[in-house]
Amino acid sequence: MISAGDFKNGLTFDMDGEVMQIVEFQHVKPGKGAAFVRTKIRNVVTGAVTERTFNPTEKFPPAFVERREMEYLYNDEHLYYFMDTETYEQEAIDAKNLDDSFKFVKENMTVKVLSYKGKVFGVEAPNFVTLQITKTDPGLKGNTATNATKPATLETGAEIKVPLFIDEGEMINVDTRTGEYMSRA
Repeated sequence: MISAGDFKNGLTFDMDGEVMQIVEFQHVKPGKGAAFVRTKIRNVVTGAVTERTFNPTEKFPPAFVERREMEYLYNDEHLYYFMDTETYEQEAIDAKNLDDSFKFVKENMTVKVLSYKGKVFGVEAPNFVTLQITKTDPGLKGNTATNATKPATLETGAEIKVPLFIDEGEMINVDTRTGEYMSRA
C-alpha cells in the first residue's frame, strides 16, 4: 500500500478503481490543525487533471500500467490492429483510445500499447519518426534565411508546417509529441 505521505511526482496508484498519477504534490503543515497533502493528480485513462487534498495516513494500492511493445499492422474503419512482437498475437484497438500523436505512425512501426488490468486505454507513438513528404508547394531559393513555413502532407496523411526549402519526396524527422518538423532525415 502507498501512503499519501509518501507521494512522489510520477507515482501511479489505484483510487476507487481508477488509475491516478501524481503530477504535483505538496506536504502542508498549517499553524493550526492537522497536516495534509495537496496534490494535482491525473487520471491515466481519461487524462483529466484534478486537485485534491489527502490525509497523510490515507493508503492506496499501487497501480501497475503495463506497456507492451507492439507493431502497428493496419486499420479497418475505427479499429486499429496491432501485433505483439514476442507472441505474434493480434489485438484490435478502438480509434478513441489513440491520441493525436498516432497520426504520425505508419504501418509496421513499433509503438507501446498501454493497459491496466488487461484493459487497453492508450497507445504511445515513438517520440521521433522519419516520414516522407507526399505533397507540398515547391521550394523557393533564397527564402531559407527567414523563419517562414508552408503546409506539407506526410505519407501518413498528417499535415504539418515545414520550412520553405523542403520539397516533395524528401524524408524529414518529426517530433510526434508536438507535431513539429525537426530536420531533414
